Amino acid sequence: MNAIVQLTLEEKVRLDRDQLEVLYVQLGPAGADKLVSHALEELAVALARVEKHHKSGRMDEVRRGMKGVVSIAQQIGMTTLARVARDVLELSETTDGAAYCAAMARLGRIGEGSLMAVWDIQDIPV
Repeated sequence: MNAIVQLTLEEKVRLDRDQLEVLYVQLGPAGADKLVSHALEELAVALARVEKHHKSGRMDEVRRGMKGVVSIAQQIGMTTLARVARDVLELSETTDGAAYCAAMARLGRIGEGSLMAVWDIQDIPV
């Protein structure tokens, strides 16, 4: 066996376009764009911070960060990201280190995909 196979993990992200539409109706296009842009920046920072805390074993900070990620993700319709962040939060309170680490890895993939997906649709009228 000389062949090495590298698996590429690709995950689909789901965005709740209805939630984004609600924001655009409530805040108008300029207000919604401002809110979504700010939320994306906050998510990017929060995800990087959570990864840093995860690597340093600061579980209280990971949990605090996950709560923020869930809140922001739900606000702008990132349903998959919110669900995975809740999974990480739940697993961070267990003794199943393998499942927790797997969920953290998935959070990274979903987080990146979600951020790109919202940036991609921001210029498309809802």
